[in-house]
Amino acid sequence: MKARYVSAFFLGATSFFYAQEINDTISKEAKIEEVAITGSRNKKRTVTNTPVPIDVIDIKQVSQSTGQVEVNQLLQFAAPSFNSNKQSGSDGADAVDPATLRGLGPDQTLLLLNGKRYHQSSLINLFGTKGRGNTGSDMNTIPIGAIKRVEVLRDGASAQYGSDAIAGVINVILNDRDKGFEGNAFYGMNMFKSPGSKDVVSDHKIDGITFDFNGNLGTKIGSKGGFGNFTVEFINKEHSIRNANPEFYESPRQRFGDAKSQNIYFFGNIEVPLSDNLKFYSRQGFSHRETNAYAWTRTADADGNIPEVYPNGFNPIQNTSITDFTFDNGLKFKVAEWDVDFYNAFGSNRFTYQIDNTINATLGVNSPTSFNAGGHSLLQNTTGFNATKQFDVLEGLNIAFGSEFRYEKFNIIKGEEASYAMYDINGNLVTANTDPSLLVTVPGSNGESYRPGGSQGFPGYSQEVNKSRNNFAAYVDTELDITKKWMISIAGRFENYNDFGSTFNGKFATRYAIIPQLAFRASASTGFRAPSLAQKYYSLQFTNFQGGELVAIQLASNDSNLAKVSGIPQLKQETSLNGSAGFTFNTGKFTATIDGYYIKVKDRIVLTGNFAKTDLPLEAQNEYPFIDQAQFFSNAIDTQTKGVDVILSYNENIGSGKLTATLAGNYNEMEITKIHTSQQLAGKEDIYMSAREKAFILASAPKTKINLNLNYKIKGFNANLQLVRFDKVNLVGYNGEDDIQTYNPKVTTDLSFGYDFSKNVSLTIGSKNVFNRYPTLQKTAVSDGNTESGGIFDPVQMGFAGRQAFARFNFRF
Repeated sequence: MKARYVSAFFLGATSFFYAQEINDTISKEAKIEEVAITGSRNKKRTVTNTPVPIDVIDIKQVSQSTGQVEVNQLLQFAAPSFNSNKQSGSDGADAVDPATLRGLGPDQTLLLLNGKRYHQSSLINLFGTKGRGNTGSDMNTIPIGAIKRVEVLRDGASAQYGSDAIAGVINVILNDRDKGFEGNAFYGMNMFKSPGSKDVVSDHKIDGITFDFNGNLGTKIGSKGGFGNFTVEFINKEHSIRNANPEFYESPRQRFGDAKSQNIYFFGNIEVPLSDNLKFYSRQGFSHRETNAYAWTRTADADGNIPEVYPNGFNPIQNTSITDFTFDNGLKFKVAEWDVDFYNAFGSNRFTYQIDNTINATLGVNSPTSFNAGGHSLLQNTTGFNATKQFDVLEGLNIAFGSEFRYEKFNIIKGEEASYAMYDINGNLVTANTDPSLLVTVPGSNGESYRPGGSQGFPGYSQEVNKSRNNFAAYVDTELDITKKWMISIAGRFENYNDFGSTFNGKFATRYAIIPQLAFRASASTGFRAPSLAQKYYSLQFTNFQGGELVAIQLASNDSNLAKVSGIPQLKQETSLNGSAGFTFNTGKFTATIDGYYIKVKDRIVLTGNFAKTDLPLEAQNEYPFIDQAQFFSNAIDTQTKGVDVILSYNENIGSGKLTATLAGNYNEMEITKIHTSQQLAGKEDIYMSAREKAFILASAPKTKINLNLNYKIKGFNANLQLVRFDKVNLVGYNGEDDIQTYNPKVTTDLSFGYDFSKNVSLTIGSKNVFNRYPTLQKTAVSDGNTESGGIFDPVQMGFAGRQAFARFNFRF
């Protein structure tokens, strides 16, 4: 019986599944048939007999053998179709890693917490990041110590779960252990060595020192199976600086690298039976993150510098404070043999920015050097119910239906005036009516160049925004086992948003067991993603470096007059068509899954390219006299994505130990099939979506990503080797299509050794990126100040911190 369930889990497992660890985990499951599988509301459905690809990841077991302390980075180096990069000089994204599934946008994967919709981050990705113009969920607000497993549905699921599930669904399941305490202490450090002949320099030979401690306590509540499970976690990570060597490069940044961060978490998971047919549950989550990141360097002669204050120039520091809160509560009960779940899921996310070591150049020597730049927040509250029942029809029929009502609220928090304002020579606020002769000019420019206003490095928000919306949804989800070999699934969902209207989506899926070891599965569905409130109402005026020059840019909100006169239409929902087909094969020791997919997305919301002021209608030029360029959020493109996921796993007893080998790969190819321009900007398609912007969208994932994992366990000892190959990535610099920046394929190697001193104490030591691989150095581009990050390379593929050594100590009692 146990072997059958082991096979079931292997069949859907991703590259980071370890056979012996799965054995250990499953042997402790008293009721394995009750494990919920994302994508199916049939409680008897397991991974092996679902019609769509689902990965189940035991986070505890995986994290023990790796040097990862955050969920995003753990999945980045383990799951072939999941990609997430650390950022540098990307403002709020330095604190939040944009993550994608199958190369689509960060906001096209839905995140669930114990099956309930998890709120998004209030951050919108803008500068130097993948998924620019997109919002998304921040998985790193959930501590690894609180997670039992992660279920990844690699298939479109809007018909089942609603907006955002175009690429798939990630469902984080919290720990539910009801006794004992378990603690983990982690210490890691980056051991700097330049990848070339002193091409890269660092402040220290050892940096990026990371300390992580988490403790998880389980306790029984009452005598009827109730429990409480509580996690606290603390992470402290220092800067990792990887500067271009000034002897060889004229890099526009002196402080390129990973941000410093400090994270504090508390998560709780409570379930209490109130009677035989009534159960109360509650999930509480709190996280607070403080980050410290460097922006682009302002040299001594920069327009944004006052030499009397900073004789040698300065490096602005962005201090970001992120507070995230989750509070989900519900009741499970029976009504006429229907299992009903009535719930309320509340979540909020708040960013604020403090900019230090900076200046408002229009205030000269009288300027403060530290500013409260404001921030943004998002609140989401979902109330709903699910009902499910099994019927004795053919080999089994499961029917589920439900409804949800969701309220969302987005705020922009205004910064202090000097953080965003421009002042004249008399210290008065500059407006459209200010006499040009009173503007603060750059010395030696003959009055043709003006000092930029606001805090350098990150400008403050100049206006308050308070917007909200609500939506109503209803769905039906059915599964029918026609025979013991053949099942079909049909789902439909209706949603109505008060800000753009209604949408209906459907899904059909099927699975057929050709022989007991071999099965065919396929699905087809439609999907959608509602424009986020941040995409509709976000606005910011800022300065940015382009080819080494400082440029004033107006990022106009979708409801602004600038967007209106420029012909940018009101945002509407993205729509998709998804199809997948594949095979599963299992002989016990060897398992294989292969799944091909096709995803067509229409009206994707992205950030347009930068329009020069002279490219805009005359009315827009008159309204914004002090900007150089403008950008907009728009349903600008249609894309088509096709690819294949392949996962092979083999386990064998060798001597007294067990070897598990897993090879997993993803091939992913995206193309932009259409660009939607406004009538007012007709003929400017190359600006609306420039080659540079296209390249960033297409580089959301390497074309191929291959993971090989080898794990050998004998008695209390285990060794783990993981190789990850990231394919080539092409970006385009500010000089246009001729400025191709190629990042060649790279392979990272992770190695760890663990030993169980007893059943309660274990130690793992190892190294990530043993051979110190970096992205390809962009020598010519950097000399022109032309990479997006301003460093010697961009945040692509596996990151830019180099080799890390680590030790992890685990204890329980």
